[in-house]
Amino acid sequence: MKIHEFQARHLLVQAGIPVPKSTMVESVEDARAAAAALIEGGSQLIVVKAQVHAGGRGKAGFVRVVKSVEEVVAAATFMLSNRMVSPQTPPEGLAVSRLLVADAVDIAREFYAAVLVDRARRTNTLIASAEGGVEIERVAETNPEAIIKLAIDPLVGLQPFQARGVALALGFKGKALGQAVSVLTKLCALQRTTDASLVEVNPLVLTPPRPDHPDGQVMAIDAKFSFDDNALFRHSEIAAMHDPAEENPAEIRAQEFGLSYVALDGNIGCLVNGAGLAMSTMDIIKLHGGEPANFLDVGGSATEEAVTEAFRIILSDGRVQGVLVNIFGGIMQCDRIARAIVSAAQTIGFSVPLVVRLEGTNVDQAREVLDAARSQIPSMQSATDLRDAAAKIVAAVAAHAPASV
Repeated sequence: MKIHEFQARHLLVQAGIPVPKSTMVESVEDARAAAAALIEGGSQLIVVKAQVHAGGRGKAGFVRVVKSVEEVVAAATFMLSNRMVSPQTPPEGLAVSRLLVADAVDIAREFYAAVLVDRARRTNTLIASAEGGVEIERVAETNPEAIIKLAIDPLVGLQPFQARGVALALGFKGKALGQAVSVLTKLCALQRTTDASLVEVNPLVLTPPRPDHPDGQVMAIDAKFSFDDNALFRHSEIAAMHDPAEENPAEIRAQEFGLSYVALDGNIGCLVNGAGLAMSTMDIIKLHGGEPANFLDVGGSATEEAVTEAFRIILSDGRVQGVLVNIFGGIMQCDRIARAIVSAAQTIGFSVPLVVRLEGTNVDQAREVLDAARSQIPSMQSATDLRDAAAKIVAAVAAHAPASV
């Protein structure tokens, strides 16, 4: 699960990490009031940021630094009335319904800091770089020696001497060094206590010297969090931050029925039981020249109603030109899938080719159910094994595809 920047700032503040003053708004008038309050508090510059789950906001014109209330109003009006299009959004862009109106601080230097689950090392890992403010992937490609990686002991966490070593390597000095050590330590603790798979601050900044901070102040300007969905039951406050509007509606529907569904870009819908089998099914579709339209794992205990809903979700995708059902029944009974296929045919209808491969528990009963319903599902073919199923669905989709003009 991802959260918005304004929510990430809230978590950083709770952890004791300095962030600029800010307010989340949902209307132009609220943006006007938030800007006026910041100016009354002494802000010289204000930044207005669209709150969407996608990068590239600045280049798309959805992050603006302005100097007056009138400019904030103009920026808010533009962002709330236009869809944001960037390399990380769908072609049609994303609607913007929330904005962050924040104090824009002076920046002397920018850094990158993140804590993530490192599956290769089997630890949480602190990643830091003195080249902040840009995509870390670009830094890794052009200047990999500029990235510091430190595996964190799972029992004792990040130790102060380790945080100090990283801060020194980044170039922090004087009192700013102690601030950086504090921020890095708290960032690692926050990632661990929230079960976050990623906590990223980019940029982490050092402000110019001023009377109250003669060596500058270390602050988090932008933050990104991703959480392990399987751990959200332990974090009700974080789970409440979920924004369904930022998710694929079909994936939300699937979750309601206990299904694991991820939309992809292909045209062959997949209904499978078991994550490993689902991955193998997508691989073999690709091997035969097809493109999977989704990952959909119905699991082992899905009801007939849930499986019928799975077909409804698959067929609601206008790109789907064929469906492959691949079931190896263990806990999941094949006849339950067969009845769901018939139910889907009766309530939804299969206007695209359907290839069914069933093996395992109650497979004979399942075949009887499907044989009795063949007149209702004229587009259905049976397959003997997974290779046969993939070949048949790819061929059927190619034959069923509309002719090019």
